Amino acid sequence: MLVSALYFLLPVWWLVVAANKKHGEQFSGSGLWFDGVHIIENVRILMTEGDGIFLRWMLNSILYAGLGATVGTFLSAMAGYALAKYSFPGRGLIFSTILAAVLIPKIMFTLPLFMMFSNVSLINNPLAVLLPSIVSPFGVYLSRVFAAQSVPDELIEAGRLDGAGEFRIFSDISVRVMAPALVTIFLFNFVEIWNNYLLPAMVLNDSALQPVTVGLVAWNGSNGNVPQATVVVGALLSIIPLIVAFLCLQRFWRAGLTAGAVK
Repeated sequence: MLVSALYFLLPVWWLVVAANKKHGEQFSGSGLWFDGVHIIENVRILMTEGDGIFLRWMLNSILYAGLGATVGTFLSAMAGYALAKYSFPGRGLIFSTILAAVLIPKIMFTLPLFMMFSNVSLINNPLAVLLPSIVSPFGVYLSRVFAAQSVPDELIEAGRLDGAGEFRIFSDISVRVMAPALVTIFLFNFVEIWNNYLLPAMVLNDSALQPVTVGLVAWNGSNGNVPQATVVVGALLSIIPLIVAFLCLQRFWRAGLTAGAVK
């Protein structure tokens, strides 16, 4: 566990140290300890690069990841709940298809998606990034498993006896019980969309529409037109929303939500 922790945390620590060095000295001196604290000056330089395009990239990423993860989580919750709690023809086949989709890397869909969006004139349109991001086979699978194990059938029957409709039972009762799983699905979707690079790079040509991942890679490959120090500081700032999302949502990971619910 210690080796794994070092493997994941050491690059982040290097990023923090490098972002605090004087501009242009990110790859000199001690790589794992501070030579000074110049983060404010470096951030100021970052924000003025390209007429402040970095802030636009960050807002784009927040929009794509936030909206895509929210809609994707809601659709995954409905699909997983239906597969777990309703019997209908073809349920097993649908779930098997979803399991097969989980095993296929999403990168394999990039070229077909690009061709489809090109045929319907959605290239250089934010919808080309948002539409694929709201579909999460893993989210449906996790939602189905959690709903089957954590939402008692007696709770659903009690709601029906009280006169609640099926959608109200789902939204007012089942979603509350499924909250820990839904938070997990949201975080998985958020991180996946935030870190997605290939699809946005292919379907978005306008720099003003690109997420921060595509923008930073473009800066890094600009043949020195953008200093490496600016890319390093941008990379550090780009992980802050992910950290904030985990810190804000971890309190929802709690068990025992249904304790006494059917008594």
